[in-house]
Parts: sequence; C-alpha cells; structure tokens
Amino acid sequence: MVDDEAVQIVRRIFAMCASGLGPSQIARQLKGEQILSPSMYAYTKYGISHSGLNTERPYNWTSDMVADLLENMVYLGHTVNMRYSTKSYKDKKKRERPKSEWLIFENTHEALVDQETWDIVQEVRSHKRRRTNMDEQNMFSGLVYCADCGKPMVLHRAHTMKPEQTNFTCRTYKKEGSAVCTAHYIREVAIKEIVLETIRRTAEFARNYPEKFAEYIQQKQSTEVAKEIKMVERELSAMRKCDAELDTVFKRMYEDSALGRVSNEQFRLLSEAYSKEKAQLAEAIPAAIERLEKLRSSVANARNFIAKARKYTDMTELTPELLRVFVSKIIVYEKEVKYSRHAPQMVRIRFRGFDLNEAEDPFFAKTTEKVDSADALSA
Repeated sequence: MVDDEAVQIVRRIFAMCASGLGPSQIARQLKGEQILSPSMYAYTKYGISHSGLNTERPYNWTSDMVADLLENMVYLGHTVNMRYSTKSYKDKKKRERPKSEWLIFENTHEALVDQETWDIVQEVRSHKRRRTNMDEQNMFSGLVYCADCGKPMVLHRAHTMKPEQTNFTCRTYKKEGSAVCTAHYIREVAIKEIVLETIRRTAEFARNYPEKFAEYIQQKQSTEVAKEIKMVERELSAMRKCDAELDTVFKRMYEDSALGRVSNEQFRLLSEAYSKEKAQLAEAIPAAIERLEKLRSSVANARNFIAKARKYTDMTELTPELLRVFVSKIIVYEKEVKYSRHAPQMVRIRFRGFDLNEAEDPFFAKTTEKVDSADALSA
C-alpha cells in the first residue's frame, strides 16, 4: 500500500539524485530539513520498531541509507527475492548474491517512480565522482566524453580560476599525453550554452512540428538501433564464450589439483582469480541481455521527447534537472585547427532515446570558443 506522505519523500530523493546530487548531499539536506528517517517514520506513524531505530536521533539520514533506497527496485513496482543469503545455518550474516541469481517479479504493486527517472538515477549512480574542495557540484559528471578515444573528459576548476575559465580536457590526454590523444579543450560555459541552445532548438522544433519530428526520429533511430544491437550481440557472445572457457579451465585445474599436479596454494590462488572473473561476468551478462531486450523492443522515442518538450517550456538556464531529463551523453570533438581559440569545434548531443550525430541534422551543434557570439551556436 502506498503511503502518500512517504511517497513524496521517496520521489523527492530520486529527483534530487537525477539532478546530480549524491547520497551524502541528499542525506545532509534531509537531515538539515529535519525529515524523519525511514525507521523513525515507521515507528512514529505505525508503531513498527526496526533494529536500526534510534529515537534519540530521529533525523539520522546516512549516505548508505539513501544509496540503498535509490537501488531498491520496490520503488519501481517490482518485487525482488533471493537478493541476500547466509553462508550457513551457523553464520547468519547476510550476503548479497550476484544479480543473475535474483528472482525479480515485475509490476507486483504500484510504482512510486517512473522508469525514466529510475534509469536516469541508475546512470547517475554508475559514474564515480572525484572528491573536490569546490562547493559547486559538477552537473556534467559522467556525461562529457572525448570523440576520439571515447574516454570521459575531466573538469578543471580551482578557486583561483574565474567561472568562465573552468574547462574540460580529455582524461587520456592528461594521463598519457599527446602521443595517445589530444586535449579536446573546451570551456564549461561553452558546453552549457551549446547544450542549452540545442535542447531549446530541438524542443521548439518538436513542439511546433510534432509529426515531422516523430517521422525524422523514427527514420534515424531504426538505423542506429540496428547498429547498437549488433554491437551488444557481439559483446554478449564474447562474454558467454569467456564464461564457458572459464568453466572448462576451472574443471581442468580441479582435476590437476586432485592428481597432485598443482599444489593446494596454487589451486587456491588460481581459483580465487577465476572466481572473481566469473563473478564479474555474472553481473555483466544479465546487464547485456537486459540492454539487448530494451533495444529489440524499443520504438521511436519521439513521443516521449515531445511530451517533455511541452512540459519544459521556460528554458532560461541549463539546470541539472533539465540536463539529466533530456541528455544522456555529450561528445566533444577536437577543434578543426588545434590550439586556435576561435576555430570551430563540433559537439554532439546524444538525447535520451535518440542521437543527433549527422552533419545534416537540423539540431547538430557547431561552435567556437567565442561563446558570446550570436554565431557561436549556429548549426
């Protein structure tokens, strides 16, 4: 049964994470606003006592508590069984099982968050953030990538730098030098203006010409989805082959151990390494299967985009919420003339559900470092 009061807090926590806040930041904010912790709320409203209940600290939200909530599929309307188990009847400590062993029953009750919000949150949570001594949160965390090496780009920010001086640079270039990749330098304010203008332009087109927009995305997506399906199928095939080979190797290794061909210590070390790799595959294979199923069952996401375009009409600035709702990836190309301050530089915006990646796209962003120019953001 849905608790109307509690559901508002749950949805707010998911919205805060989708906007770019981490579990620690969310926990601090809830604690500062004196929002009752889940255990205290259950005790106060329903008289239910929990092992973690502390009546002396009723607002004791923790980052772990928030992180667990954000990963709990019960809020998506699903029931999950066999997630935890104990080692034996003597050892009662709960241990999380591999996701491939979970029993997931979908749509068993009313969902508290929609699938789109859930997907955004899981994507945000998948990107580890570097600790920083700057107060401002990087809204682009996990979104900006180098077009040539495919690696994330890092944000350079310091107290001695003016806001318009903060910039993104290719992580590979910073770590391994120009022999491997180039800088792909672009200022943060430039990316903000490019992304905001591209969202505005695309949303306006979608609102004014919904049928034409839907037809364009449908035609474009069919080719892209087919390419991505082939790529995921190849990755899945390689992982399954590796998993089968590990089973064969482990079986031979066990036979060698039984026959005394390898020592117990060698067997232990090798088995630990193989078990670790097997565990990684046990997580990766179901994720790839899930991704493949989504791709195969996907249809054009134009209607969803049009609905969002009609909802968000006042786009005066790029907020974390606006960014995460519309954009899934930002790909930065090297300037046409390296080290030139005003040389054109291509930026590709990948929206949620479709990708604007062709030069003939009416929404393809081409810019220069001269972001105050009216021509800077012209397609």
